[in-house]
Amino acid sequence: MPEIAIHLSLLAVAFAGAVAGFAASHLDWPVSANLIWSAATIPVALALAISMLRDLLIGRVGVDAIALVAMITSIAMGEPLAGTVVAMMYSGGNLLEDYARGKAERELRSLRDRTPRVAHRRDPKGLVDIAAEAVLPGDELLVRAGELLPVDGELLDATAKLDESAVTGEPLPETRSKGDLLRSGTVNAGEAFHYRASAAAQESTYAGIVRMVEAAQTAKAPFIRMADRFALLLLPATLLVAGLAWWLSGEPIRALAVLVVATPCPLILAAPVAFIGGVSRAARSGILIKGSSAIEALGRIRTAIFDKTGTLTEGGARLIALHTAPHVDADEILRLVASLEQASHHVLAETLVGLARQKALPLAHPSDVREYRGSGLEGTVDGRHLRAGSRSLVLGEAPLPDWVPSTEAGNGSSALTIFVAVDQAVAALLVMADAIRPDASETLRHLREIGVDRLLMVTGDDADTAAAIAAQLPIDAVRADCSPAEKVAAIKAEKAQRPTMMVGDGLNDAPALAAADIGVAMGARGATASSEAADVVILVDKVGRVAEAVATAQRTRKIARQSIVVGLGLSGIAMVFAGFGLIPPVTGALLQQGIDIAVILNALRTLTGED
Repeated sequence: MPEIAIHLSLLAVAFAGAVAGFAASHLDWPVSANLIWSAATIPVALALAISMLRDLLIGRVGVDAIALVAMITSIAMGEPLAGTVVAMMYSGGNLLEDYARGKAERELRSLRDRTPRVAHRRDPKGLVDIAAEAVLPGDELLVRAGELLPVDGELLDATAKLDESAVTGEPLPETRSKGDLLRSGTVNAGEAFHYRASAAAQESTYAGIVRMVEAAQTAKAPFIRMADRFALLLLPATLLVAGLAWWLSGEPIRALAVLVVATPCPLILAAPVAFIGGVSRAARSGILIKGSSAIEALGRIRTAIFDKTGTLTEGGARLIALHTAPHVDADEILRLVASLEQASHHVLAETLVGLARQKALPLAHPSDVREYRGSGLEGTVDGRHLRAGSRSLVLGEAPLPDWVPSTEAGNGSSALTIFVAVDQAVAALLVMADAIRPDASETLRHLREIGVDRLLMVTGDDADTAAAIAAQLPIDAVRADCSPAEKVAAIKAEKAQRPTMMVGDGLNDAPALAAADIGVAMGARGATASSEAADVVILVDKVGRVAEAVATAQRTRKIARQSIVVGLGLSGIAMVFAGFGLIPPVTGALLQQGIDIAVILNALRTLTGED
């Protein structure tokens, strides 16, 4: 029989016994009310005893032993109504546990329910429907409108529109272009498209999300283990207080009242519910936190170390300025340069060609192209001779034209300048740079506001480039020209002083992420190695989610601590009042259940973003 059905049956028995006992006491039944109340209590006590025996066999001692002692003592002292109320409260508490755990795990169940199960694979004979688990890397798949992507892969068609909300938390559909990485678990929000599988189902993004959220159920955080140990002290403390109340007053009923009011029922579930809720809440925003231990450690972070490229910056060059000679059209220059750059495989060439296509500029086929490694290239486009590259390649020893800005680099030493000559005349100046993420500065300020008061940038880039980026951000210190080993050493030095988080992107960040107290991987671009080494993976290409992850972890720890400390504190106060005879047994049982309900409901607040 399912556990929830057992708990419901026991509650029904206890409740029916309580009602029948009241009826017997008022209607002059032949069976005494005390006998009915005792009979209603015994099944619950027996079920609890069996449960405790199972726990003992696996080396666990439950604090629910107090409830068993209270029920037995109630019957023995001739106060079976109190025992029946405890039985109802205990059974009802178990049902509350079932509800709370089920609500906290609802995100996990919904994740499992929407796991992709079918894939349409293109074979020589046509499309074949196969199980998602049977997809192999390299398989070409069709995704119809409204279907889930079964595995990660590379888009083969020109464009695709995807609803990525289940993976990244972004509410609006995103348009992807040919060659982009597509993630399993996202939904085709447009026309059917083809893509090539890059990973098996179990190694894809969506399966990783489910595994990470499942980890929150099994891995106990140190805070939860501490709460368990603290709760175990409640049993001997309760027995001591009950004994003292009996000895000092000479009234055994006071001892019973102490036992009843101390019954913890679902109190100690509050911390696990809070941590599972926090992990689930973060997952809805595209933040994967690998279990309760990770979310607790993340909530204690006081130092944050960031990589530069791909983390604080966008990780790729973009055009930040285009200066042209008088009477030269900027779009025409961009069209000519992009046409020429089609013959190059340089990352800057890809950026310029992509920008021209975004502007719908008609690109021409270049001819007679010659590339000067590290300097630029020249060739013919639409019958016009072009040269694009460094100042020495394009101008030689000639002075700069008057129209060129004095700050030709445009953005300090972190930018790259491309000179363009058309038919031997200097016509334009393009400034390219790895731009700072739009949300980088706000993210760092937010981290500082929530208590992460030491912010560093550790990068393998040269000192001038790193300094130019850091000057635009609220960074406390910069370490540049770092090898992966030097990054690890820098993190260990900070870690020795205070809890430290490392945020990075790319394969070379994996050792650094593993060395920190908490490693956070910007995994939106598929950096598999760094994602596996990290404790937290950000599935959205927004560094702002790092601050959101820390804030969620801090709130989760705060709520878990509130639930445990306040719950046990209220129980302790109630025990004192009961010991002085101010709370009778039946009232005590109802009061304790009220405390339990309050702390569980408080723990469930981690599922929302509201205080």
